[in-house]
Amino acid sequence: MVRPSVKEQIVLAAESLFAEHGLDGVSLRQISAAAGNGNNTAVQYHFGSKDRLVQEIFEFRLPGLNERRRLLVARRRPDDLASWVECHVLPVLEQGEQEGSHYLSFVAMLQQHGRRDVFERLPEELSRPTAEFIERVGALLTHIPEPLRGHRTAQALAFSVHATSERERIRARDGHVLPFAAHVGDLLDGLIGFLRAPVSPATSSALAETGPRRPALPLHP
Repeated sequence: MVRPSVKEQIVLAAESLFAEHGLDGVSLRQISAAAGNGNNTAVQYHFGSKDRLVQEIFEFRLPGLNERRRLLVARRRPDDLASWVECHVLPVLEQGEQEGSHYLSFVAMLQQHGRRDVFERLPEELSRPTAEFIERVGALLTHIPEPLRGHRTAQALAFSVHATSERERIRARDGHVLPFAAHVGDLLDGLIGFLRAPVSPATSSALAETGPRRPALPLHP
């Protein structure tokens, strides 16, 4: 078995510590120690700053997630809402099952603290699949007016992250969870039902009173 490089060990240690304690609750020195590096300046040497290290976690995880999405799209040729949601969300659910992964808990922590700036700094090639997914879904939800359509899509993606991060944490404690296939099926059923749900007269009235606003882009891996 190939031993991870020093940089990879630091990235994985940072992912775990950030997921548990948040960005402000972890020092670079603690990350170096958790990575098994006796040099307390190792993180600063390899990454320069905590913000750069956060970026590196995404650059470590997203290529694999996006490649899995690409393969699913090529294999299944999605043409409806359910298949597009599955192709985009399934890789996230699969990531949460990986031993030693704290990625979804890390992303959920960033969402909870509103760290949109982290997502906005991602290289375009890493964020493009999510932007394309939002465009595809939008074209299939024309019965829902903007900005509700964009807001609903963002909420669905955020929920998939938080549901997976909760499962990730329970599994780390050897707690009881649904079998993976049942978890996937139930979550996808819920997301698709939520996205398709008609807009109630009360919601339409509330929107008309406040005026339309541009929905924020989802914080999604």
